[in-house]
Parts: sequence; structure tokens; C-alpha cells
Amino acid sequence: MQGQLKQDGYFPHIDGLRAIAVLAVIAYHLNPGWLPGGFTGVDVFFVISGFVVSASVARSAAPLGWKGALSFYARRMRRIMPALLVCLLLTALLSALFIPESWLSETSGKTGRMAFVGLSNWVLAATGNDYFSPRSEFNPYTHTWSLGVEEQFYLLFPLLFLAWRRGGRGRVLSMLLFVLATAASLAYAVTRALQGGHELESFYQTTTRFWQLGAGVLLFQLMDMRAGRRQPTSQRWWQRVLQVASLGALGYGLWAARPGHSPWVDGLWPVLGTLGLLALLQQHPDSWIGRGLALRPVVMIGRLSYSLYLWHWPVFVLFRWTVGLESAINATLAVICTSVLAWLSWRWVEQPLRYGARWRASDLRWLLVGAAVLVLGMGVHRQLEKAGKYLSLSTVSRHPQDWYPYAKGLAGEFPHCELLISKQSFAGGQVQQFERGQCATPAVAGARLFVVGDSHALAYTELLRRLVLLDGGQVRLYGNGGCVVLGLQGWQTPGCEAYLRDAFADVTAHAQAGDVVFLPGLRVPRLVDQHRLLDQQQAFAALSAAGAAQQRDAEVQAVISQLQPLAKRGVHIVLEAPKPVLPAPPFRCSDAFNRYNPICSNGMTIPRQRMQALRAPAMASLRQVAQALPGSSVWDPLPVLCPGQICRPDADGKPLYFDGDHLSGYGNRVLLPAFRAQQAMRQAAQE
Repeated sequence: MQGQLKQDGYFPHIDGLRAIAVLAVIAYHLNPGWLPGGFTGVDVFFVISGFVVSASVARSAAPLGWKGALSFYARRMRRIMPALLVCLLLTALLSALFIPESWLSETSGKTGRMAFVGLSNWVLAATGNDYFSPRSEFNPYTHTWSLGVEEQFYLLFPLLFLAWRRGGRGRVLSMLLFVLATAASLAYAVTRALQGGHELESFYQTTTRFWQLGAGVLLFQLMDMRAGRRQPTSQRWWQRVLQVASLGALGYGLWAARPGHSPWVDGLWPVLGTLGLLALLQQHPDSWIGRGLALRPVVMIGRLSYSLYLWHWPVFVLFRWTVGLESAINATLAVICTSVLAWLSWRWVEQPLRYGARWRASDLRWLLVGAAVLVLGMGVHRQLEKAGKYLSLSTVSRHPQDWYPYAKGLAGEFPHCELLISKQSFAGGQVQQFERGQCATPAVAGARLFVVGDSHALAYTELLRRLVLLDGGQVRLYGNGGCVVLGLQGWQTPGCEAYLRDAFADVTAHAQAGDVVFLPGLRVPRLVDQHRLLDQQQAFAALSAAGAAQQRDAEVQAVISQLQPLAKRGVHIVLEAPKPVLPAPPFRCSDAFNRYNPICSNGMTIPRQRMQALRAPAMASLRQVAQALPGSSVWDPLPVLCPGQICRPDADGKPLYFDGDHLSGYGNRVLLPAFRAQQAMRQAAQE
């Protein structure tokens, strides 16, 4: 451009900026250490989108009014929908093949479905999937949040911008509307940042991101109003300085932005840098920065940026789930796969449907057919999810009853006995209740069992349901992730103290003499998370760290005080001894395609002697509690789960554990006889 906006609306340096943005995002997703603020490449995209879509509509020959809005929506549909649809459906198919259901993937399906209609950003915000959390890193649809923001912005855009094309007062009105909307969004983002505690929602929500797109629109409007007022002049020294400063601001943002500080305040630098480069390079595209951004390879990457952004994330996530993404070889293969898929998508999906003559149709038809196809795509996506157990290459998905402790299929196994499942409210949340309904066989026991603990308590669901069907009685299950009674590791999940206090208040209100309170939980350090390896030496060292013994003793005394009223009432307290913990998660390491993933590098076995050493401090604390409370005992599942010198992840070819420490469905069935025997011994002692 020389002095005014180009009529054809194409500027190579804009594609160059797109290339910087997409490469920054890809580099960050490969390894955050390479470019710590690379995630703000999306902020760059937002500014460019606001600027480019304004220029596109301003030069459009589409009619004004509602027909102009219809034309705008149809063009956006042609631009976004085809490649997105193909990407989402192929990702759904590959996910069904390789990704089992787990905590890491529990919100993936809903995120993917809502991505068809541009609402995945609100799903991620509502489900608590922080962009920087493990569940987001293993969700193949996380990246669609930014498309949701843009699509929601595009819904509002014609209402605020189309008056611009009328000229005169229309321009003033449009600019005023965008000033107000952009200022309101910016003020809201700043307010939320200053308040604190809203980092997750602020990252994803359109209300806190609108200002970045609005800034691009306002830049176009200002430049368009000034276009042609002055003849082009040679670039002055201060313009060169501003170009370098803008490039520096952009680079600083991409390097220094911090998780939890976006879009405000760390999103400000890439926005300012992008605005500065767009404004200055429009006037002087032949500067060294402009020439660099207009290089053919850079421009080509920019043209492919939408497809690169679409495909890189599901490819990276599928690599994480299977062979891993950590090694240089795998990272290179992932980039190659991304590049090939992006080019195929651009060449055979984006370009033909956007510009091809055979796909030309009226704006209304494009919108109606496009909406119908998206709804149909949502349905196909859902069916692919359901078909996972038939299509999957994962042993976890193919044998769900062995892996998941959900106890599905009990009706077929116990056809003449009804299991009643209900949820009841108490001050801290909800308690699950299991009891017998109509059964052909008589009940063996009538005592009630109260189970209180963390996710390890929930992992006993199948055992508890089977126990009720076999022996009768009633089970009340109070389970909350991270809320362990007597965790003995010096930490507690926020909010758990209040939850456990309320849970025990409810137990106290219902428990009578002869009832049982079972307290399972994680009481030794983990050796692996579902998403990453942990330092085993550090885990062992933590047991003997300074103050660790005193911390355990203090916790023991607190638990004794908490449980003493129940014990004096004649309620029997059963403390679960630590089960073996594994150095790799079986659900991620049991297939040929994931066996050599880096998370599996330590193997899935642990020597029994090493496990005994790891749990020795916890065992001493548990015995201390049991000795202080009359009628209490410690139940130890280790002899059943680890009968030999090596603790294994499976028995008879079936999994004992789901991940590194939670029981599987089959593990529940293996432990059931021992738990029933322990219950029978208690009853016999009482009689």
C-alpha cells in the first residue's frame, strides 16, 4: 500500500504476521520452554482477524442491510466450516481408536461436539479445564476455544460494522459502537484480572477477548478514514523506530507472557505489537521488516495458518496419548504430520469450497445447508464416541468392565437381585447410597457401611455394589477427589477440611453401634500421575524429610480425636492400608501403540520389598490410630494384590489397577472375597 488501503485487500505482510502467530503457538505446544509466551500467538490472530474482516466487508460489493449481514455470515461459513468439520470428524475417529475414557479425557467429547457450533470455549470454562492443565493438554479439541471466540465475535460484527459502509454518519456510528464495545470488554478483562480468581474463565470467554478483535477493527476504521489524505512519503526515522518497537513488543509478548495473566495484562504486548506493525507496514511495506514478512516461505505458512492451527493440536495430543511427544524424533514426526494434513486440508477442502465454482450457491442456501451439515456432524461425532468400544484399538476401551470400577453389567450377573442406587444431600455435597431391592436370596448381614475418602474411595464402587447384592445391608459412599482421611503426606486439597467435617457430621447423625466406617485413601506418595512421571527418589526422600514424622503424628492425633466419638458409640472403624503404587499407569501403557511412551519408561512393576519400605511410615501411623480407637482395625489389601516378590499391574491377564494407584474393575473383584472375609470376622467377633 502507498498512501491508501489496497483495493484488492491483500497484503503479504499480514500473512507473514499470521505465520509468526501460528509458529509461536506450535512451538509453545511442542515445548513451552522454547517460547514461554507462545500461547499469545492466538492474541495476534484475534487482532489480525478484526482488521482483515473489516477490510473484507468494507470493500465487499454485497448489499447493505440484512442482505449484507446474510452475505457476511455465508462468507464466514465458507471460510471456517468445511475445514473445521473435516478436522473434528477425523479427530473423533482417531480419538475413538486410540484414546480411552479417563480423567484426562472426560470432557473431550463435549468439547468436540460444541466446537461444531462455536461454543467449545464456554464448555472449557464451565468444566474447569484450565488451558494450562493436564486435561487440556490431553483434550484434542482444546484449541477450538479460539475459533469459538472468533465465531461469537462474527455473530455481533455485522450489527456493529455494516453501518460503516453507508459512509458519513454511518461511519461515526459504527466506530462509536466499536469503541464502546471494545472499551467495555477491556474494562471487564482488567477488572476480572484485578479481582483475581477468574483466570480460567477470563482466558476463554468472548467477553474478555472482544477487545483484542475490536482493536483490529478500530485500527482499520482509523486507517480507512485517513486513507488518501496525504501522498506517500519516504519512511522517516521515527517510523523505523516504531516498527522495531512494535516488533519488539510482539516478541516480548510471545516470550514473556505468563499462564494465568492472559488476556490481561500479558496479552497487551502482542496486541500492541501487532497493531503497530499492521499500521506502520500498511504505509511502508518495503521496510526490512515488511520484506522479511513478505518472503515467499513465510507468506505460504501464513496462508496455511488456519489449517496448521486446526491440525497441529489434535496431532500433538494423539502423539501424547500414543508414542509420546517428548523426543526430538517424535516431535519432528508430529510436525511433519501436521504439515501434510494442513496442506491437504488447505488444498482439497479450504480452497475448493471457498473459491471453487462447483460450490457456488446463494448466501441463504450456504447458511442453511452449512447449519444442517454442522448439526449432522455433531450427530456423527456423538456416534463415533459411542462406537469407541467396537472401533478402539485400546484394550481399555475394548474391555471396559475389567478396567473401570463402574460395576456395569451387574443386572445380568445378578438377574434375581435388584440394586437400588440413590443420591442424598448433606451439608458438604451428595452421598451415594447402595442397598438391596427385591432379591431371591436372603441377606447375610444387615449392618450399614459408611465409606469416606478421596478418589480411592470412589474406586471401590464395584466392590461396594457387589457387597450389597451378595450380603445385603446398606452402603453410604462419601467420595471427593483429594479429600483423604489421614493422608499422612502433609498436604490437603483446598476445601477438603470442610468437606470431611460435614461428611463425618452426616455419618455421626446416621451411624449406630455395629455399623462400619471404612476409610480408604492414598496414604503414600504417588510414583506416577496419569499425565507425567514423578521423581521416585524424591517420593521416598519425602518420607524421611525434616518434620515429616511430626506432621504424621499431628495428623494421627487429629484423626483420633475426630473418630473417637464414633468408636465409643460402638461403630467399627476400618482403615485401609496402602495398596501398591505403580511407576507407570496401566491404562496408558498396556497397548502396543503406547507401550514405549516415555510415561511407561519405568515399567509397571514394583518390588514388594520396595513397596513395603514406601508404606512403612503410613502403616505405623495407621496402627497407632487403630490401637487408640476401641474396635478398630487395619485392613491390608497388599497380600491379595501382590502375592509374590514383584507387585504387578495385572493378574491372569486382567488389570488390577487403572492408573498408577487406583483399582480397576477387575481389581475390585479380586479384593471382594478378602473384604467380605474381613467383614465376616468382625461380625463373628461381635457375636
